[in-house]
Amino acid sequence: MRSRVVKPFRAGRVPQPESEMTRFASGSPFETFIGFSRAIRAGDRVLVSGTAPIWPDGSCDERPDQQARRCFEIIGDALRVAGASLDHVVRTRMFITSPDYAAAVGAVHGEIFVTVRPAATMVVVAALLDPRWKVEIEAEAVLPSPRQNQKRATSRTPGP
Repeated sequence: MRSRVVKPFRAGRVPQPESEMTRFASGSPFETFIGFSRAIRAGDRVLVSGTAPIWPDGSCDERPDQQARRCFEIIGDALRVAGASLDHVVRTRMFITSPDYAAAVGAVHGEIFVTVRPAATMVVVAALLDPRWKVEIEAEAVLPSPRQNQKRATSRTPGP
């Protein structure tokens, strides 16, 4: 299986053969230190690593709902670079550091995925890598096959 690394957030995408994996970097200092990719596209699947609520300047909002929003913004950017979107998400995993944050984080998840409704897990953990983080989120997406896209396009009925 071939593998390559792609620099972060480049416009456009190149169709990938089923046996090829493409790794996407975001520039996080943890990527090289820990040895991970922000996202990996393997065929029709896009896997987004655990995503923390960090702004480019290193700051972090202390409110759990805003941390969740920031995580989903980063996840959405990574999915777009890999040729997917939040509409293609089939699985999320949310890690929170207190059960008190479940309602706020769950409300943001529900707002973003109201029609998509992926399989989802929320787990309370003792701590995350940075003590400011109250939320970390992973996502997995599956792209429709070209046949499914064609089928969808031909099954639409014209509007009034």
